[in-house]
Parts: sequence; structure tokens; C-alpha cells
Amino acid sequence: MTAPARGVVERVRRIAGARPVSWAPVAGGYSPAERWRVAFDDGTSAFAKVGTNESTAEFLRVEHNVYANLTGSFLAAFLGWDDDAGGERPILLLEDLSGADWPPPWSAERIERVQEALAGVGASEPPPGLPSLESLREELSGWARVAADPRPFLTLGLCTSAWLDTALKVLVEAEAAAELGGEQLLHLDVRSDNVCFAGGRTILVDWNWACVGNATLDIAGWLPSLEAEGGPQPEEILPGEPSLAAIISGYFASHAGLPPGASGIRDLSAAERVRGVQLNQLRSALPWAARALSLPMPAS
Repeated sequence: MTAPARGVVERVRRIAGARPVSWAPVAGGYSPAERWRVAFDDGTSAFAKVGTNESTAEFLRVEHNVYANLTGSFLAAFLGWDDDAGGERPILLLEDLSGADWPPPWSAERIERVQEALAGVGASEPPPGLPSLESLREELSGWARVAADPRPFLTLGLCTSAWLDTALKVLVEAEAAAELGGEQLLHLDVRSDNVCFAGGRTILVDWNWACVGNATLDIAGWLPSLEAEGGPQPEEILPGEPSLAAIISGYFASHAGLPPGASGIRDLSAAERVRGVQLNQLRSALPWAARALSLPMPAS
């Protein structure tokens, strides 16, 4: 596909107030939403994200709520919106970040910049209508699901069944004790493909999981992927958070071993990539939880 449907082209023209002259698909992302870099006849460009079904439309409306009600250097510039009269094809038009720097690699400076950006997120007034992080506790509490059926997790080969028998009660209790309540804004999907550096700005993209609660979880959720991409161990940045280490590791433990088709993502290759990302993060998160909870290190 070299350009979106004619109706989308016309709607983007109306949003931008300029005529599109070229389109380029943007790779990445795990949802079937369309992603385009569009150039206009006035010399400007933008990133257009287009819904393709009910779930992507819902995600885009969450993102629009964030961009329409929040300001900060950690946001891409909001250029426009078309709700498609509540249909499945809303369009979100944002700043073109194709020229930004996207990690990895990571450096001490970049890590510090992301920490500063997340501090700014947590200090911001949350947009109206976002769910609470506490309301997502059951979804996040993966060790309880592993306890109910450990087979998918054990097929990953990251530990023995004997280790799991020893550690599981501690992990379940620790994740249940995680403090999720609060009034802070969270992005809730911080990893390298959702972070870029544009000059002096550190920008977070893909805000469809935004919620309100304990913003420390944003840092905890980022750290396993950071280590997997050559960064420091999580506790070097976030010491003394065993319950958050447990809930993050449990989330990945309960998902990484499931069949790709169970992810709800229709594109099988994208679903397989999701499982690979979850496994890579679990390889960091599981030892982190073991160290934080003074458990024996998992051995396969």
C-alpha cells in the first residue's frame, strides 16, 4: 500500500489545512492501526495514525484525550484529530518524528533524560477520564496466573519447576503487595520503541495505556527492556522496590509463554514479535525479582 484510502487522504487534508503530496508507511507498532508519514504541499510533514477496527479506534481516542488535554516537552506536537463520527477510522495527526534519534544504544545521558521525562509525566495533571492503575491490578498480577497454570511459563526454560515451587508463594505475595494507587499520570508502556530524542526533547509516544496511579511503576516497567538493550541492572536505577519487581516480572512471566495467537493481535508476525519482546524483558525481570526478594537465582 503506497497511500491510504481516498477518504483518509481527504480527511487528513482537512485536518492539516494543506494538500498531501506523498505518503510513506511507517513500520513498527503491534496493533493493526495504519501509520503514515505524510508530506504536504506547503513543505511540512506529519505522522498520521489511523484506526482500522474497534480496538484501534478506542486506543486512538485514549491517545487523543492525552494530546488534547496535556502539555509537556515529553509529547509530540498535536496537529489535529478527526473522530470519524465515532466510527472505526479516527485519525490522529502528530509531529513527524522520523528525524529523531530512537534508542538503543543507551548512554548514561539518555537514561537520565528518560528519567527526567518520566518525572515530568508523573508531575503533570492527568487528563480526565483515564483509568486507575489499581483497576488494572488483576491484569498486571501475572504470578497469580502462573500459579493457576505454570506450564506456559515453564516451557520458556528460564527456571526449573523446583525453583518455581520454592519461589512462587513469595512472588505471588509480593506482587499482591505492590502499591499501585496514587494520583500521578503514567504512560504504562515505556520502552525504547516508544521513546525518542529530538534535540533537547525526550519524547514518549503511543499513549493508549495512559492511566493514573503510582508513577514509579513507569520506571519499573521500563527497566527490564533497558537492561536487555545493554543498560544497567534495574536495581541500579530503582533500588528497594521488591513488590514492583515482582509485579513487572509476573506480567511478563504470564504472557511470554502463551501462544502468539492468544495475544489478540491478528497479524501473526506482530504477535510473535510481542512474545519475543516479552521474553527478552522477562530474562531481565525474573532475576531482578529474585535478587530483590532474596530468592535463589532461577536456573534452567
